[in-house]
Amino acid sequence: MDFTDYRTYDALGLAELVRTGQVTPAELLEIAISRADAVDGDIHALNYRMYDIARARARSVTDGPFAGVPFLVKDLEQEYAGIPSSGGSRSLRSIPAQHNSEVVNRWLDAGLVIFGRTATSEFGTKGVTEPEGVPPTRNPWDLKRTPGGSSGGTAAAVAAGVVPVAGASDGGGSIRIPAACTGLFGLKAGRGLIPAGPGAAEGNFGSATDGVISRTVRDSAAMLDVLSAPAESGAPFHVERPAESYIELSKRDPGTLKIGFTTSSPLGNDVSVEAVAAVEKTVGMLRALGHEVKQAEPDIDGRQMSEDFLSMWCAMFATAMEDIKAQYGATDKDFELDNRLLAAAAKRMSAADFIRGQARWNDYNRALGAFHDEYDLLLTPTLAEPPVKIGALNTPLYLRILGRIGLRTGLATLLSKTTFWMDQVLANLETVPFTQLANITGRPAMSVPTYRTPKGLPLGVQFVGRLGSEQMLLQLAQQLQDETGWATEFAPLR
Repeated sequence: MDFTDYRTYDALGLAELVRTGQVTPAELLEIAISRADAVDGDIHALNYRMYDIARARARSVTDGPFAGVPFLVKDLEQEYAGIPSSGGSRSLRSIPAQHNSEVVNRWLDAGLVIFGRTATSEFGTKGVTEPEGVPPTRNPWDLKRTPGGSSGGTAAAVAAGVVPVAGASDGGGSIRIPAACTGLFGLKAGRGLIPAGPGAAEGNFGSATDGVISRTVRDSAAMLDVLSAPAESGAPFHVERPAESYIELSKRDPGTLKIGFTTSSPLGNDVSVEAVAAVEKTVGMLRALGHEVKQAEPDIDGRQMSEDFLSMWCAMFATAMEDIKAQYGATDKDFELDNRLLAAAAKRMSAADFIRGQARWNDYNRALGAFHDEYDLLLTPTLAEPPVKIGALNTPLYLRILGRIGLRTGLATLLSKTTFWMDQVLANLETVPFTQLANITGRPAMSVPTYRTPKGLPLGVQFVGRLGSEQMLLQLAQQLQDETGWATEFAPLR
């Protein structure tokens, strides 16, 4: 087998070749490594290479639904014992993990051969993957553009053909945004379905979850089977799974679905004609498939929701930064300026402010629940515009200067109390304003690659379902994959 053949298979297809003796895990691994080495100078998708570990494993792996398939994990949590888990930060770049995370154990139990860790924005706080001090991760469809974030390295590697599926995570859109940027499929499971242990009970107050980005729906369905069962004994709660496997359920017709759609940004900013066209094209396909589609959206104050979401991020990062300083001796200079400003903003919040913001998450749950009482799914753009150019979302120089002065003088916390500061922070969400709702409410959601811009760039659309609707999302995604044939479309990167 050569790379041309390798790229035509999804992960389950490669596993079948291994099972039937048509190829060995070692042969697949060398193809994946060769491809990674050939393209990573262009896309910068890998933070760490684990080639020797993977080669030793490839000689012995025999069991599991993905036995012998090369795989990459995200360099944000998803710890692999003995390998640094940097979270894209200088502060942790040389600190080896002490244990495997539960999702990594489940991937290993499934027979996957992990040979590297993929790039991410620092601690996953941005929708692009451009951490300071290292080259930015680039989109294989257009190297001048972002593959999104924070799972940008994963999306770039899959889109470039290094692997057919790879580990990702989503705390504010970090599976769906990169999938939308790179023409791939990305499912964020609902709250509690995938374990967060052993280091946490759940991620980001229940808003974050691990998962994958893939080229085919069936790979994501099979990965959900791997990651979601059985539940951890120490989990804060157990989520009931369907009696049948997700891979089997994904093959079934979803029936006639009632879908509400909107192209209006929750923040009120303009949405590009391309993003609107992506939804309109998808609406046409859905109607042709027999689904009932109407313009409708939940009754939610989008700006307040975004502020409450960002308050949670500020508090979490401030705590993480102080913990890393105390445990590993890091200093302020080991963290990016933008994130240090987020941490400073957390100091403006009283405990009462934080609790009130968290309490409003219930309001968003109730509003989305009322929407789902009438509609099976919510359809929106995943992105408000096509993948932006590298550097387009960099903090302007004058704001960086103002931020540095504020941190030196102690005025950054005072500045963060102003409407001006919040306007600047929310501006960073204007390209990705649609994804945070599913995180705050813990609902399953997916980005589906149904559209190409006139310039040929991928631009996905998002579906959000009610709790426990993962199988419905997978069934609809399979319908759309069959309709569009996206799994056979490859980025032009040689």
